[in-house]
Amino acid sequence: MLTVLHETFPHHTFLMNGLIQGVKGFLSFLSAPLIGALSDAWGRKYFLLLTVFFTCVPIPLMRISPWWYFALISVSGIFSVTFSVIFAYVADVTQEHERTTAYGLVSATFAASLVASPAIGAYLSASYGDSLVVLVATLVAAVDVCFILLAVPESLPEKIRPASWGSSISWAQADPFASLKKVRKDPTVLPICVTVLLSYLPEAGQYSSFFLYLRQIIGFGSASIAAFIAMVGILSIIAQTLFLSILMRSIGNKNTVLLGLGFQIFQLAWYGFGSQSWMMWAAGAVAAMSSITFPAISALVSRNADADQQGVVQGIITGVRGLCNGLGPALYGFIFFLFHVELNELLPDNTSEIKTNQNPSDKRAIIPGPPFLVGACIVLLAFLVAFRIPENNKASSTKKHSNSISSSLSNSLDQSHAEDTEPLLQDSSV
Repeated sequence: MLTVLHETFPHHTFLMNGLIQGVKGFLSFLSAPLIGALSDAWGRKYFLLLTVFFTCVPIPLMRISPWWYFALISVSGIFSVTFSVIFAYVADVTQEHERTTAYGLVSATFAASLVASPAIGAYLSASYGDSLVVLVATLVAAVDVCFILLAVPESLPEKIRPASWGSSISWAQADPFASLKKVRKDPTVLPICVTVLLSYLPEAGQYSSFFLYLRQIIGFGSASIAAFIAMVGILSIIAQTLFLSILMRSIGNKNTVLLGLGFQIFQLAWYGFGSQSWMMWAAGAVAAMSSITFPAISALVSRNADADQQGVVQGIITGVRGLCNGLGPALYGFIFFLFHVELNELLPDNTSEIKTNQNPSDKRAIIPGPPFLVGACIVLLAFLVAFRIPENNKASSTKKHSNSISSSLSNSLDQSHAEDTEPLLQDSSV
């Protein structure tokens, strides 16, 4: 993709990458609450099928027509909100005490794909060319769609769904800005959403440019990049399965989020000041531990949402992440541009380490990665905001004293003063 991106937009490649991802992210932000609300009413399976299909459909166009590929990638943001549907699906089929582990497994399986696919792609590209890489990716996407269609059962029980399609869907639910207004009034979800915004903004920018940065500035070859991703992926799987469940039991949900943010600050600062390959490898190990943050946040949100509102609430969080997917790459591209880090010539894709051409007198020798340092400062703000996340809330205490989670939340919905306390999580009209 990096090669196609540079060939299509040879001037200001970082900025064009940010613009493309920006349009996609903003469309995801607009559509995520609607997709989540519709899945609450109509079921998860077919929205899972829809989101996966539109996420993968641009892949073959990479070789057919690069311009159409990047155009469709931008527009596909409308349906590229798979994770909001997946997390709502997980909430349907698990008990509350199981959700942290379940969310960790979902994130870990995503990390597992990152372990294998870059290495496979690098091998196929070096041996047979990029066209085979695109073909294999297209076939895997087709298998994924068929698997969802034929093998994945519906998770939302019939009794939770409304009798008439669309009867419980209002424009207030679909409006992401209306959802943000609700967020402002909620003492629990407001700091969570701000934390997600400030922590995922630099993470999204990092994802969009980091591997290009490793190759162009640090001097990694394709084999080294594949090995780096594999290492981070394996360590992320361990962090999100083993360490996440241990930390949640020992230090609690909020402190786990704070710990993950602390690792992220350290990792970004190390990326910013690091100029040697071993520094990148060491910072990558820290980055794996920071991957516990989002599963812990998703578990925190799901514990406070009614059974038929999981899609809406997870959709809001995913929508915030979608907004970051747009703003993050644009922010990093602009900072790279300000510091004159421009992709003027793509280095040859060798399988061994590439010697960098960095001049010791260059100011980038002191701070090789300025966007990563800016990202560390932004995550520091997220760390401070996360301190405002309440340790305990009314919804969780209500659940402890009720025989049924669903009945306790339904009773609280009938009480007008409860809406003043937690208007987002307990207002059925969201």
